[in-house]
Amino acid sequence: MRRALVTGGTRGIGRAIAAAILTDGGRVFITGRDQDAVDDAVRVLGEACGDSSRVAGVAADVRDRAAVDRAVAAAIARLGGLDTLVNNAGVGIFANVSAMTDDEWARVIDTNLTGAFYCSRAVLPELTRGGRGWIINIASLAGRNYSATAGAYCASKAGLVAFSESLMLEVRDLGIRVSVVMPGSVATGFSGRHADADDSWKLTPADVAGVVMDLLRHPSRSLPSKVEIRPSRTTTDRRPAGGDSP
Repeated sequence: MRRALVTGGTRGIGRAIAAAILTDGGRVFITGRDQDAVDDAVRVLGEACGDSSRVAGVAADVRDRAAVDRAVAAAIARLGGLDTLVNNAGVGIFANVSAMTDDEWARVIDTNLTGAFYCSRAVLPELTRGGRGWIINIASLAGRNYSATAGAYCASKAGLVAFSESLMLEVRDLGIRVSVVMPGSVATGFSGRHADADDSWKLTPADVAGVVMDLLRHPSRSLPSKVEIRPSRTTTDRRPAGGDSP
């Protein structure tokens, strides 16, 4: 039975990934910044899978190293071990560089990049002891397709891609596989942008979750270390959608 920690698991892509792992028979521990949101997601996920004992969670800001360490310890204790980490927690703040504050820049970089580092470092001893496991980082096509007003977001996702590929090379011979998934435009209402009828062309969170599940089921002898996923068609509206490129 898979035992997975999914950060940013209260909504959107993270929640869809948690649901997919539960549907596949796994156990899941989720994090989010708000305890009420975590509790609500745990309740809904438990009801959906028919076994509330297989899902739990705790509020944790991935920017806080101590909070990350506590969350990982809680996940290992609750799930009886850990073999999968999905670094999904992310934030987007979109503004011209000239208008972006120090705090806004730090919030994006520390959440999207440093948080993945904290979480990955915290789970590595457990994965190493088991001699196998997965770390899957949810980046974005914005990590290589750049746009105006998305300097912090693009930088954080480009950094996450580089971090993922470096970590993959470090741990592949330990039986730990690392992959980075780079979605294009996803209809999630990301960073306060609400989905509407015009989002029908975009990916859904379930589409991204499907890619993650394909990775987790992949034969152990191979490693798809970077996966790009985008809508099969585009729109004439080329404005940034959550920082992702169509």
